[in-house]
Amino acid sequence: MSIRIHNFMGRFGWNMRKYFPVFSSNSYLKLQFLMRNRTQKAYIEYFMSQKEAPQPLVVNLETINRCNSTCEFCTANKNAEKRPYKRMEESLYYSIIDQLADWNFKGHLTLYGNNEPLLDTRIVEFHKYAREKLPEAFIFMSTNGLILSVDKVKEIKPYVNQLIINNYCLDMKLHPNVQEIYEYVKAHPQEFEDVEILIQMRYLKEVLTNRAGSAPNKQATQKVIKETCLMPYTDLWIVPDGKLGICCCDNLEVTNLADLTKVSLKEGWNSEPYKKLRESIRNGRQGHGFCKHCDFIDAGVRMDAVEDVLKHRAANHGARQSLFKH
Repeated sequence: MSIRIHNFMGRFGWNMRKYFPVFSSNSYLKLQFLMRNRTQKAYIEYFMSQKEAPQPLVVNLETINRCNSTCEFCTANKNAEKRPYKRMEESLYYSIIDQLADWNFKGHLTLYGNNEPLLDTRIVEFHKYAREKLPEAFIFMSTNGLILSVDKVKEIKPYVNQLIINNYCLDMKLHPNVQEIYEYVKAHPQEFEDVEILIQMRYLKEVLTNRAGSAPNKQATQKVIKETCLMPYTDLWIVPDGKLGICCCDNLEVTNLADLTKVSLKEGWNSEPYKKLRESIRNGRQGHGFCKHCDFIDAGVRMDAVEDVLKHRAANHGARQSLFKH
């Protein structure tokens, strides 16, 4: 595989995010809602038609709830942090991974949430265990790269399929340590054949979504968001004390759909609070208080995974129809 830099439409995109932040954010979100609305609805109807909730497509497992960056769009930045410090018990972590293995989980796994995963000194060992127990899962790490080094990349690379380095800055330049990583990987491609390394050029002060009203630089308005959201159908969101939150927009950890110190992973994913949440936003966010003013929409792995599921179902349905006709 390779290392590459993604700069989101180059200098034009950078200047739009820098000089027209709210316009840039709202235009992007409107486009995404229009493009994804039909696919989202199709997946949700498939999900809700099953007797038991299908497996999550993405498991987000936050092992420590702290960050070392100052991104202005996020409450988890070190200047705005309000959460009580939490660090996941090792016994709970290993139990969750073991349960995913028993569930034959083959989806996407990231040991990341509203945090910087490298602040957890156990993170490499945790990834090693996850890879051993979940050989067919797609494991990816997302980091701001501030404390990342070439040696740390070498440590983590055997256990992840993808390493995402979000280079948050004000000048559209790589941080010196990220530049060093880029140059080393470019010069030694044979060492990194089995991992994709993606460096994303991010503006430190960009405006993204209001994240259910928690974003410091984009507060929620009274506008009700009528489009639905995939997250409760695709993502298992686990915070360090074992609680299942609604999604990444719960920066302050105020939602609780289940407690993995008291119930199993599958029981949590199929809990009554989860069922009520999914039913309430099935046709739009207006049905749930936490979600109704939230304008978050994800443009990452979830849509790719959703489309894969729908294509697989369509192919199987076509095959069954063909067999029936003959």
